[in-house]
Amino acid sequence: MAIIDRISTPADLQRLSYLQLDQLSEEIRKLLIEKVSRTGGHLGPNLGVVELTIAIHRIFESPHDPILFDTGHQSYVHKILTGRKDSFEKLRQRGGIAGYPSRSESVHDVIENSHASTALSWADGIARGFKIKGESDRSVVAVVGDGALTGGMSWEALNNISATDDLPLIIVVNDNERSYSPTIGGMAKHLSTLRATKGYEKFLDWGKEVLEKTPVLGHSIYEALHGMKKGLKDIVAPQGMFEDLGLKYLGPIDGHDISALESALASAKRFGGPVIVHAITEKGRGHGPALDDEAEKFHTVGIVDPATGKPIAPSTTSWTKVFSEELVEIGRERSDIVAITAAMLGPTGLDKFAKEFPDRTFDVGIAEQHATTSAAGMAFTGLHPVVALYSTFLNRAFDQLLLDVALHKAPVTFVLDRSGITGDDGPSHHGIWDLALTSLIPGIHVAAPRDEIRLRELLREAVAIDDGPSIIRFPKGAIAGEMPAFERKDGIDILYRGESADILLISIGAMSTIAVEAASLAYREGVGVTVVDPRWVRPLPTQLLSMAEKFKEVVVLEDGLAHGGVGSAFSEMVRDRGLAIAVHSIGVPQEFIEHSKRQEILNDLGLTPGAIAQKIVALHSFTLTGFTMREREEMQLPPRGIENR
Repeated sequence: MAIIDRISTPADLQRLSYLQLDQLSEEIRKLLIEKVSRTGGHLGPNLGVVELTIAIHRIFESPHDPILFDTGHQSYVHKILTGRKDSFEKLRQRGGIAGYPSRSESVHDVIENSHASTALSWADGIARGFKIKGESDRSVVAVVGDGALTGGMSWEALNNISATDDLPLIIVVNDNERSYSPTIGGMAKHLSTLRATKGYEKFLDWGKEVLEKTPVLGHSIYEALHGMKKGLKDIVAPQGMFEDLGLKYLGPIDGHDISALESALASAKRFGGPVIVHAITEKGRGHGPALDDEAEKFHTVGIVDPATGKPIAPSTTSWTKVFSEELVEIGRERSDIVAITAAMLGPTGLDKFAKEFPDRTFDVGIAEQHATTSAAGMAFTGLHPVVALYSTFLNRAFDQLLLDVALHKAPVTFVLDRSGITGDDGPSHHGIWDLALTSLIPGIHVAAPRDEIRLRELLREAVAIDDGPSIIRFPKGAIAGEMPAFERKDGIDILYRGESADILLISIGAMSTIAVEAASLAYREGVGVTVVDPRWVRPLPTQLLSMAEKFKEVVVLEDGLAHGGVGSAFSEMVRDRGLAIAVHSIGVPQEFIEHSKRQEILNDLGLTPGAIAQKIVALHSFTLTGFTMREREEMQLPPRGIENR
């Protein structure tokens, strides 16, 4: 019987010898490679924390001692050790376990938010809560990647943690020199120095051995050096930076030596106050393809061959790839274009720009707030920064976007990848908030391209804006084929023209394919639908109003929040003009959406051609009967005859 099959709770680890623990580590890696290669997920980070996670669970008693992961993508081993091994068959799939900690799965999971640099603040709050309640026998363990320490929130937390010397809080720095890509910045250099330093204690031991043999002055010199401990520490052991904050520091420690890890963690637990345990790990350990320095994709993988690591699914052209290519072309034409990323050079497509223009590319680490305000500063000097982020991560920099960029009318272009429903990574990774959030920002310009040609076109229009910020948003995954317009009228593309003026369907960005299919299905039911794409959705073109007056009903289809998004903005335009136009929003409900495949979620939300056609035909039917809006809401039933597809 394999050792991994004998582990159902962390307590089962206590009965194993170190030889058996090493075997368990190998079995866990084998399982991870096999299962994650089939489902996709965060393979590299978890291969690197196997021994570290085992050691933590051997020294601390979860859930009595909460273990917090920052970010949660490095929690797969934790899930295996807490009884969820068999659930990895459906990792990140409907009905299966999440790719991040989930309270609904286990009492051992605490933080569901998967954004980086948050765990230390959580740990501070939990430890203080235990202290106030008199639960002095409980420790809090925060596992923090070196990449997360590039985020400002981590340092805000450390500043407060260090102010209380009896918080039972252990900070485990999982130092693998990488976030998505190699970790950059001053913190990365500092940790690199620590990795290369044997420590001031060894220096003093050498000094004592040599100097004590020196007649007369030897002992005095050693005592003087020992008195200079602080200065020596700064020179030969830069962990002094942490200790200057009032934090006990242990390390660096081999993150794959369970015995050494246990010794350090046990010492940290006994200390009774905040302690940093610095563990050096190897991201992707035990899997050749993941250890390739160029294989940044092994932070997260799709479905791959477990032996070679090569994708099994056919390659497609992604939105990210098109953006990447076009930005390089623009960069060749304009020397004022600079690119900024927050530790996601490859995932956002800025790697090609960085290769050609290294002096005009800036990776600020996991620090979206800093990236945004730094971009405002660059814009002040006459540059035009392009800040590439995942849509969900723009949420973190809203204040800076509002008050540092928009207030100062800084010409900065934000490119938001993974907008709309993303799927597998769960509620904190969906990019459904950007359209609602940007509606609050004066003077902002937001574009939503529907295909490759429009992405290239709108990116060029965005970087030409010089009186304030601009945003380009597009979804995750493969880009659809070209969706040509019958005509462009006042900047608005007409994609499908109904034979009668029943419904005007305003399609936002990549929803155009669904919108046109829905219009075609509605036509079969005798309802004329005209589909238009405004291209720019902030501010909405006023020409939409005169166009909308010719129709009985207007429907806005978007992959952002139905309330607070583009539909709401258009309703306000209609109301402000005093027009008698009924506007209906079809979009994402205001709720947190669990992990599933993107198409499964779209089906659930009724964001499919068939479901949208049903709603459109129903709206038209109620219009003919003369029911009021309230009566429509109370009586609306889908008509028969339209397949939900």
